Amino acid sequence: MKVSRRWFFRFVLLCLAGVLIGLHVWAAGRPVLVCFGDSITAGYGLQNGQAYSDFLQQKLDEHGYKYKVVNQGTSGATTKDAVASLPNILRLQPEIVIVEFGGNDGLRGLPVSTTRSNLDQIVVGLKDSGAAVLLAGMTLPPNYGPEYIASFQRVYSDLAAKDKVALIPFLLEGVAGTSRMQRDGLHPTADGNRLVAATVMRYLQALLRN
Repeated sequence: MKVSRRWFFRFVLLCLAGVLIGLHVWAAGRPVLVCFGDSITAGYGLQNGQAYSDFLQQKLDEHGYKYKVVNQGTSGATTKDAVASLPNILRLQPEIVIVEFGGNDGLRGLPVSTTRSNLDQIVVGLKDSGAAVLLAGMTLPPNYGPEYIASFQRVYSDLAAKDKVALIPFLLEGVAGTSRMQRDGLHPTADGNRLVAATVMRYLQALLRN
């Protein structure tokens, strides 16, 4: 049977359209995992595809988890900014949210009580929506003084215990203070973010479902 070239091309286009529609439906049905944070989450100073969220997506895919990782990192954001952005995060209907904020509060010397209150509001708001929360702990450069730093660090462990959420004690474990940080000493390199993703995956496992 002779097939016209026009019919053949129409057939190919219809097949491609079917595949694209299928992929869209498949992606839409995947549970959403949001990385909600500041410049560390955003991948400041790096090329697209080098944020820790990108490497986390790779790890999830490799292990057969069907989550769609959505990066909601904003450079320079404080916990106050995060509270204001919370409705946008809730509209994504996430199943899991990794919360990484507080570093900019600390670098600006804001009261620890303010950081604690804002983070608490974020975590409770996410939990009330039905999302599981993984809180990422942070620290500050040594020149901020041992008392302020200790008080700042306790915010994360205290809130994790109070609000009963999972905790990463220190997100930049094995990265901070090494060559895996950019020259500013505050943001990971691409190689550093690979390690950050591995750290996140270790603490995230208990929250994941196949």
